[in-house]
Amino acid sequence: MSQQGLISVNYHLLRACNYRCRFCFATFEDVSGTLSLPRQLELLRALRAAGCEKLNFAGGEPTLYRHLPELLREARTLGFVTSIISNGARLEELLATSAGDLDWVGLSIDSADEAIQARLGRGDGDHVARSRELVALVHHLGLRLKINTVVTSLNWEEDLRPLIRELHPERWKVFQVLPVAGQNDGLVEPLLISRDHFQAFVDRNQLPPPLHAIVEDNDAMTGSYAMIDPLGRFFSNVGGHHTYSRPILEVGVATALAESRFSPDRLIRRGGRYAW
Repeated sequence: MSQQGLISVNYHLLRACNYRCRFCFATFEDVSGTLSLPRQLELLRALRAAGCEKLNFAGGEPTLYRHLPELLREARTLGFVTSIISNGARLEELLATSAGDLDWVGLSIDSADEAIQARLGRGDGDHVARSRELVALVHHLGLRLKINTVVTSLNWEEDLRPLIRELHPERWKVFQVLPVAGQNDGLVEPLLISRDHFQAFVDRNQLPPPLHAIVEDNDAMTGSYAMIDPLGRFFSNVGGHHTYSRPILEVGVATALAESRFSPDRLIRRGGRYAW
């Protein structure tokens, strides 16, 4: 592990998104703009020099960012394990140019029911069908697949095992919907569920390895991710809202990470270190 415990980073490139997921915890309504491409490349080099091993590009929707191919190419050159988490928008276009610079593709699929996905804000009724097509492409290209599922009041009673068996991801992450003040308040409240309802979903959806769910409740998700916002600052959800460090390129990786209240121990406890 790196000296700062910084082994994996989620880099939220931009706030723009073509979906309007009601539970999204990274709307960045309080953030304006992004770093320039040269500054982003400098940031990647600083993260690698600090010992970071895995870089996950997120958003908003990262495939909407026109410089993502350049960032992936630089991340590959630097030796990162590269990953993207996407709702599928423009993913085919990205893979046509950048599949060789990607190790992992993460897709967000919360339900096998198109109507539920639409009610959650994921697409207009074709998200599951589109995801099936993208999964087939990811497998064809030999990339590693991760599925992210957020459990809410709309899907906690669902049995997703048939869909997960069909899609056959290498990792299936199951999250309890997380309220974050300033990010999803005013929209997320009707979707919140109790710990018991979340556990009922987990119990119902038991699968043997390697398809077993990697489960994260609200407690496990708090303070256990090293995350960077579009302005190049570490941020944390400790306290139930986003708090931001000073810019990484101004104060250095170690200082900014300490300001973010990220906990490497919590990352390890939630299973954030694996054979990537």
